[in-house]
Amino acid sequence: MRKLSDFEILTFDCYGTLIDWEQGINASLVPILASHRLNLNRDELLQKYATLEAEAEDGPYQTYREILRRVLEGFGKQYDFKPTEQQLDVFAESVTSWPPFEDSPEALRRLQSVYKLAVLSNIDDDLFAASAARLGIEFDFVFTAQQIGSYKPSINNFHYTIERLGLAPERILHVAQSLYHDIVPAQKVGLTTVWINRRHDQTGSGATPEAEAIPDFEYPDMRSFAGSALGE
Repeated sequence: MRKLSDFEILTFDCYGTLIDWEQGINASLVPILASHRLNLNRDELLQKYATLEAEAEDGPYQTYREILRRVLEGFGKQYDFKPTEQQLDVFAESVTSWPPFEDSPEALRRLQSVYKLAVLSNIDDDLFAASAARLGIEFDFVFTAQQIGSYKPSINNFHYTIERLGLAPERILHVAQSLYHDIVPAQKVGLTTVWINRRHDQTGSGATPEAEAIPDFEYPDMRSFAGSALGE
């Protein structure tokens, strides 16, 4: 097996890996759903979100704001309510308030002392800029669904990233939480993968659809991954 020190660039998923999107999604949706007398437990809410988001992203490209609007409309269709325009707008903008995982900023700063860091994210450019500010780091490369015109798990997003980086896949290490969006397609294009298993102490797959994959490396969080990558 290759060593983490063999790689030149680390490419990261953002939401679910660096940003705690499950907390953000839950905090944003619960009051909206409650206003329509709908109370789902956290697992039910996240599982339904995963299904609706994947369905929306599988169609013709739309901005992520529009994806979030479609997700909320999907909850309404499933549970027989109609969200207001204000609620659709609030949920579409909620990404800017989603918090980083506690260990993400420090881990990224430490890793950037040795590696080039890139992001490959299912997001709009300006929404990611707000998240990057919360992470407190300037990535060396940023690749978004808005730039590419498609959403992961499309392998097009990974081919685009490899081409723009100008490196052989063997020199790139992809780091992500979602088996469905990241680990499976990254391996299809020949990338070595690190699974940040944020849900290691929980059941289910949370806000991502279920998928099966065997990552090359696995860590429970960014802190432990950074320690290994830096030889500590």
